[in-house]
Amino acid sequence: MKKEQAEILGFVPQKEIVYNKLLPYAEKLDRESNDILAQIKGNLGRAVQLRELWPGVLLWTRKLSTYLRLYGRKFSKEDHVLFIKLLYELVTIPKLDVSMMQSFARLLINLLKKKELLSQDDLELPWRPLYDLYESILYSKTEHLGLNWFPNSVENVLKTLVKSCRLYFPESATQEMLDEWRPLLCPFDVTMQKAIGYFELFLPTIMPPEQHHKGFKLWFDELMDLWVSVQNLPAWEGNLVNLFARLANDNIGYVNWDPYIPKIFTRILRSFNLPVGTSQMVIPRYLTNSYDIGHVVLWISSMLGGPQNQVQKQLNGLFSSIASFYHPSNNGRWLMKLMKLLQRLPASVVRRLHRERYKKPCWITPVPASHRLTDQDVTDFVESMKQPVLMAMFSKTGSMDAAQALQNLALMRPELVIPPVLEKTYPAMETLTEPHQLTATLSCMIGMARSLLSGGRHYPEGPAHVLPLLMRALPGVDPNDFSKCMITFQFIATFTTLVPLVDCSSALHEKNDLTEMERELCSASAEFEDFVLQFMDRCFALIDSSTLEQTREETETEKMTHLESLVELGLSSTFSTILTQCSMEIFKVALEKVFNFATTNIFETRVAGRMVADMCRAAAKSHPAESLRLFVPHCCNAITHLTANEDVSNEEELDKELLWNLQLLSEVTRVDGEKLLPYRTQLVQTLQLTLRLRCKQGYTLACNLLHHILRSTALTYPTDYCSVPGGFNRPLQEYLPIKDWGRPGDLWNLEIQWHVPSTEETAFVFYVLDLLLQPELQRLQKYAQGEQEMSRDDVLQSLCIVQHCLLGAGSMLPPLDGPTITGLVPSMVSLEETKLYIGVDYDKSRENYREAICKVMRQLLHYILEHSEDDTKSLFAIIKIISDLMHFRGSHKHEFDSRWKSFTLVKKSIENRLHGKKQHIRALLIDRVLLQHELRKLLVEGCEYKTVHQDLLRDLLRLSTSTYSQVRSKAQNVLFTALGTYNFCCRDITPRVLELLEPTRTDVTQQQFKGALYCLLGNHCGVCLANLHDWECIAQTWPAIVRSGLSSAMSLEKPSIVRLFDDLADKVHRQYETIGIDFTVPESAVLLGQRITDSSQPTPHIGTPTEQELEQGLALQQDKNKEAVQKYEKLVRDLLECLDDRDLPWKFEHIAIGFLSLLLRDDYPLPAPAVLFFVQSLNHDALVVRKMAIAAMAGILKQLKRPRKKIPVSPCDMSGVTEPEGLVAGDRPGNDWLQYHGDSLPSTQQDWDNFCFVEKTHWGYYCWPKKLMVYAPAAEQPKDLSAENMNERERIICDHFTDPVFIKQLIEFLSLEDRKGKDKFNPRRFCLFKGLFRNYSDAFLPILKPHMERLANDSHESTQRCVAEIIAGLVRGSKHWSFSKVEALWKFLIPLMRRALSNITVETYADWGTCVATACESRDPRKLHWLLEMLMECPLSGEGGSFVDACHLYVLQGGLAQQEWRVPELLHRLLSYLEPKLTQVYKNVRERIGSVLTYIFMIDVSLPYTQPTKSPHIAEFTERILSQLKPLIEGDEEIQNHVVEENGVGEQDERTQAIRLLKTVLKWLMASAGRSFSTAVPQQLQLLPLLFKWIADFHSVPVSYYICRAIIRFLFFQIAGSSSWHARFSVLTYLQIMVFYNLFTILSNEQAVQDVRALVIRLLEDEQLEVREMAATTLSGFLQCNFLAMDASMQTHFEALCKTKLPKKRKRGSVVDTIPSVDLVRRHAGVLGLSACILSSPYDVPTWMPQLLMDLSAHLNDTQPIEMTVKKTLSNFRRTHHDNWLEHKQQFTDDQLVVLTDLLVSPCYYA
Repeated sequence: MKKEQAEILGFVPQKEIVYNKLLPYAEKLDRESNDILAQIKGNLGRAVQLRELWPGVLLWTRKLSTYLRLYGRKFSKEDHVLFIKLLYELVTIPKLDVSMMQSFARLLINLLKKKELLSQDDLELPWRPLYDLYESILYSKTEHLGLNWFPNSVENVLKTLVKSCRLYFPESATQEMLDEWRPLLCPFDVTMQKAIGYFELFLPTIMPPEQHHKGFKLWFDELMDLWVSVQNLPAWEGNLVNLFARLANDNIGYVNWDPYIPKIFTRILRSFNLPVGTSQMVIPRYLTNSYDIGHVVLWISSMLGGPQNQVQKQLNGLFSSIASFYHPSNNGRWLMKLMKLLQRLPASVVRRLHRERYKKPCWITPVPASHRLTDQDVTDFVESMKQPVLMAMFSKTGSMDAAQALQNLALMRPELVIPPVLEKTYPAMETLTEPHQLTATLSCMIGMARSLLSGGRHYPEGPAHVLPLLMRALPGVDPNDFSKCMITFQFIATFTTLVPLVDCSSALHEKNDLTEMERELCSASAEFEDFVLQFMDRCFALIDSSTLEQTREETETEKMTHLESLVELGLSSTFSTILTQCSMEIFKVALEKVFNFATTNIFETRVAGRMVADMCRAAAKSHPAESLRLFVPHCCNAITHLTANEDVSNEEELDKELLWNLQLLSEVTRVDGEKLLPYRTQLVQTLQLTLRLRCKQGYTLACNLLHHILRSTALTYPTDYCSVPGGFNRPLQEYLPIKDWGRPGDLWNLEIQWHVPSTEETAFVFYVLDLLLQPELQRLQKYAQGEQEMSRDDVLQSLCIVQHCLLGAGSMLPPLDGPTITGLVPSMVSLEETKLYIGVDYDKSRENYREAICKVMRQLLHYILEHSEDDTKSLFAIIKIISDLMHFRGSHKHEFDSRWKSFTLVKKSIENRLHGKKQHIRALLIDRVLLQHELRKLLVEGCEYKTVHQDLLRDLLRLSTSTYSQVRSKAQNVLFTALGTYNFCCRDITPRVLELLEPTRTDVTQQQFKGALYCLLGNHCGVCLANLHDWECIAQTWPAIVRSGLSSAMSLEKPSIVRLFDDLADKVHRQYETIGIDFTVPESAVLLGQRITDSSQPTPHIGTPTEQELEQGLALQQDKNKEAVQKYEKLVRDLLECLDDRDLPWKFEHIAIGFLSLLLRDDYPLPAPAVLFFVQSLNHDALVVRKMAIAAMAGILKQLKRPRKKIPVSPCDMSGVTEPEGLVAGDRPGNDWLQYHGDSLPSTQQDWDNFCFVEKTHWGYYCWPKKLMVYAPAAEQPKDLSAENMNERERIICDHFTDPVFIKQLIEFLSLEDRKGKDKFNPRRFCLFKGLFRNYSDAFLPILKPHMERLANDSHESTQRCVAEIIAGLVRGSKHWSFSKVEALWKFLIPLMRRALSNITVETYADWGTCVATACESRDPRKLHWLLEMLMECPLSGEGGSFVDACHLYVLQGGLAQQEWRVPELLHRLLSYLEPKLTQVYKNVRERIGSVLTYIFMIDVSLPYTQPTKSPHIAEFTERILSQLKPLIEGDEEIQNHVVEENGVGEQDERTQAIRLLKTVLKWLMASAGRSFSTAVPQQLQLLPLLFKWIADFHSVPVSYYICRAIIRFLFFQIAGSSSWHARFSVLTYLQIMVFYNLFTILSNEQAVQDVRALVIRLLEDEQLEVREMAATTLSGFLQCNFLAMDASMQTHFEALCKTKLPKKRKRGSVVDTIPSVDLVRRHAGVLGLSACILSSPYDVPTWMPQLLMDLSAHLNDTQPIEMTVKKTLSNFRRTHHDNWLEHKQQFTDDQLVVLTDLLVSPCYYA
């Protein structure tokens, strides 16, 4: 087979779509595909060489992606590589139009999809062009200024593209990437996120092992250490996890994860963010950036296996610690994540097993044998997942996740997973009260059906369950419970698809070689007949209960409701499956039964009738000959008999019996066409009798009959879907059906039976058309020519017949043809359409009915529109017919789409991912082949636009702008589909739409106007004419939309029209993507194009272009670029012209300005008139316009920015230190020169000029870039702008901004308030001022100064904000000013800011903070020393009161935080200034100091390879604090009751001071917990005793592994013995969370576990009741998450404590002792311990539990508080075990049960 094919093709295809070989016309396809491929190669190569990106290259790349959909990768390896290289060149063309880039990228992704086809030797792609592309779009410097508009999808497309290409990066890439992005790793800066994001996306991880030293080994340790040392989930940690997961998956067995495993699992557990502990604490920070579950699952499944299989142990721990969260009674926002984990983990392990055991080996390195999963590994894995999955079956989120998990687990170990689910399924089928159990268990069984049936050696008893399950599922067909009914249908259908329903019981006597299991199945199979008949009875009952009369009164709708139509679908498909799988004997019985049911009753045709007819159709479909023999004669006779009377044909309401027989007949004829031929005379007679009935219901059913007869004979389709080829009608001796239970279809021997129309059938189709269609067309034509009168009903009836003829025979009628319309688009490449063979040879000798219908319909349409436009029903019919004339060739697109969707759903629900190799069931494979056939019919991309189409489109356009809105909307939908189908037809239609919007026309009605607007708007998925991606089109449409505001039909009174214009403007803004101006094709691409046209196999149709053509191509490319610029400028001019018109309503003025602002670009400056317009609009009356103008001005100033010269410098020369070998990051001698030194600031002109300023804060922190670029000295930079060297645009701006009147007005507008209380510092305005001062240096300062001074003195919110925006812009804009100008600037600014800051108010302090932070961002601190020094001068002067002090600190903090690590000196100064003030009286100042401390110490991080910082250290500070807190540590009484007069000055003793100090420190600790990367340092831990005394909620300090140990020892010794019980209580709550969030880390250290255990057990015996109870809760939690194990020693310890004797009760009179006796405490401790153990298993009963319950019960009558504890425990036990009590009962002996029942019944009040 393969050899023959290779001879025809001339090459071995890479990987083609196998389903093509099963099509009935498969032998023609090799030649066809070769032709198309040759066409594509020729034209694509040619288009690239002629440099014609559009339409040439774009059209032919689109054809290439269509080719991929049709044939897969059916080309040689050489072509494959050539296509990829060419597209890679095209995608990375710099300045390429983004939408083109996207369409090339999508095709390239598709070509790179199957990575096994091309190895790294076949293909190498450079990484840098992709990085440049990605950087320029995702980190675009101009997008935020509105100079670039990218589509939303671009980010995902680019990411996928990089993922597809990174496999083929050269081996040197890893090192180059590290050099490129390492310098960005500064953890305080946003660049960190960027660098790690790039690492995650770009680093290649698939390499042969001998190259690993050039791959991941270069970065693994470094990034892993970084990950380990970061605790607080910064945004980039997720990216690292994704990178590690990918690395693990690509290199199983080559990376040693063992040392990190506890840490990995601890982090994973943390990232689920589960509520823990008594306070149900959820850490809010973790919600925003937790790990992506998909990658977590990949990571876990890749680390499984190996010699120790350590991961499995941790996984057991993980699931046992979170198992209880899966219980159905728990619900919360974390549940989704846990369910995803459950659903994806088994799938991931299955994928790995498939790769290790079943996948065809390819060039990618296989997993080494030592690390493959062994059978034992798989068993352990399934065991660990089993418990949580079984719980999750009944979860609140539904059973889908659990069902998918079970499907995959059952593939691996059916014997472990299926029995427990069956145990749940059988009872669920019996229960009547809990239907949700039934739906959950059935949906799980559906997923496991194939594993159950194939049984296999591990689970041979599986198939025996099939019949009991099927029989018990029958009661689920229940008319009263919709969801139960649907899941039952699905269940029965799934099982019957897999099992041949054949009675094999006779084989028991005939064959003696059967195994025990087979004998059992044979005898069971006798029940099949019974099952089928019972199922039918159930269905009949269902139908009886849903007849129309029963379900609703006649007054309501006549249609089926949505639920009924779903039940109908379920019923018919299930029944059809059952009959397909039946043996002939069972089928005959069933047929008899359904025939009797259908013919002895008469059904109404809407609901019940449809269901019965569907059942009959199912019978007819599976065995047409037998069924038709019964049904056709019966129905035809009944119809003939009932229509014998002449009057019947004129009755309005027909007899029910007649209608029912018609409906039945129309459904049973949907069968194999050749089986219909014997009955053709009867059928045609019936049609002639019924098509002209007067009653609408009657003739509609007759039309359906006509449609189905034609369709059955004219279409190509498979006729059998049985699960075994050839059916089951063979004698049992030679074929035993039970061997085929659950058997997958064999793709190579599918033996599909196709129905291909024979000559006889074709003749019959045309006979029917001649007989029935021809007369209708003639009548309609006469009517349209005005020669014959027809009533509207008659017209409609004729149209109905025409439409159904077209639907029935559409596949036989050749598509519309005619001359092509040329000249819409000039091109040097052929733009022809590709025609596909779809199994029909059109007969040219017969009449072409498609054209005939087309002609008549157009005449009729014009007649109706002129004479009776209100006949909307006929117009609807005509619109439908026009749509089918253009597109219908046997199937509809929307039907195809929904079938494709349902195909993938079914495939997913019962596929076998473990073995792969397309082992689907036969019916599914046949369905897929049919879909491939339909796909070929529907693929009409790039059709030529012919005159016929033009006429039809113009008719549609006329309908789309007609009077009635429903006609308009239907016609518009058809029009939009057509516009998407034919090449370039939009250019032909758009001008006709725009004519209707012309303001000069007076004859346009409002309806036409609205229709035209809707045509421009488009629908949500089709073309939008207003926004086509092409200069020519938008240059017409945008001005027309704006001008339409002057049209007479336009009225802003009508809300619908106003809304339409809003939608239009909105859609343009949402969908507009910057259109390219430069269409240059690089030489490298041209060379590849030449290689494609020179290649062979198949040889391209057209050779390489001639020299002359090439030159012409080059010239055309230049013309095209010129033309694009001209069109762009013309569009801008046209819009401005519209704006000049005084009569234009304001709404259209705004739309036009919106359009103008979309036209700003970064590669071509805006024309001067537009610049003038925007500058003037800054002072427009309308706020909206001013806002748009401000945004546009910022972009315009960016366009006018003069480039600055940069030069490389060597860091070593600057510092005089050579960089050390290896990685050394952080503050080191080598980057000391970048930091702020107060003694060497540039304070003179000379210093300033000699200084080397490095503006970006992250350079130099981690390592130096290969080339450090800094700005060249001032002498080499371009001169400041002066009047002589300005261009026109710059002069316009300059003139306005030096005009005092203009500035005065502008400042007035800018200092107005917009929305009271909502306004914030506006970055747009900041960008405007920054641009002005950057481009013109200080030219505008003199005019602005007086305004700024006035604003600074005014304390109103909006004026202060305005001056803050100007100042921030000034400071950032003065980046390149000369020293004298800068010095003068600060001389003016410093006093101004001092004054403004002293006027600071609640409303403005945030704006000033933003102002200073913005001014300091990305600036060398030494350039801003004036500002920093000004902020540093005693911020806490106390002059303006506490509030002003707090604000000063806030503003200072904003500036210093931006400078990160470069100002250690300032941070030290600030700290020493603040330290004495930590005990400030005022609370707000203290709190602000607390948060400033966070920023001061933020730089003190402990990251790997990082030097200790020069900034202040936390440890030293904490030691100093501790000495001041002495009085509190030594004082022993309770602090909680000690209330300090907050702001009173009272007596200032040591103690009060210390308490204030503590409050400040607490504020700092809480603030830094959320900010800092790393964890608390040991010195901070010495504060813990105080914290535990003070507060109960100090939980969010993250703790690292090493420190956990310290904390535990320390808690143990100090606090547990503390005299304050509050402290002991808080210790326990803290411990709960600390242990859970570091679970696996602590577990890996035996000593730590012992310490915790001892601590908790010790606190159980605390004298304070609250502490004891909390200790019990803590213990129960630890047991529940398996941190501690319940062992004998613990049990005996508690039992012993319980037996402590209590002292005798005193006599009633004496005073009861308030302090409980030691004995009571011990006895209570024992009881609490037992109760903790019992409550630790809320959902099951372990073996030790019954005994403990008995122990407890003995204490029910002890003194309080023991009695209370026992009662609480018992009531909790009862609550949690109530659901599954039947199972749990079995764990107890009878005696124990008696005691328990006594205990659990509520005790009597009088006892």
